[in-house]
Amino acid sequence: MTCEHLVKIADLPDPAPQSTDGCVGCLAEGRHDWVHLRLCLDCGYVGCCDSSPRKHASLHFGETAHPVMRSFEPHESWRWCFVDETVG
Repeated sequence: MTCEHLVKIADLPDPAPQSTDGCVGCLAEGRHDWVHLRLCLDCGYVGCCDSSPRKHASLHFGETAHPVMRSFEPHESWRWCFVDETVG
């Protein structure tokens, strides 16, 4: 099965990140306890992963329905589609 969301954004440049300092949600809450960061490929939101206490990347998907994010960790470029639960 091919994920249409991953195919749609495959050749598009990443959006500018809303933060280069860390998770947008955690920073707004005055927290710095994220584990890994994820970048929303629709709007550039930077959120923390599901291993983090607040899970802001998943919360962002729940609020916006933006389907694809990618790892925002150095030397990682994998992508995740929340809709199809597929790595690309």
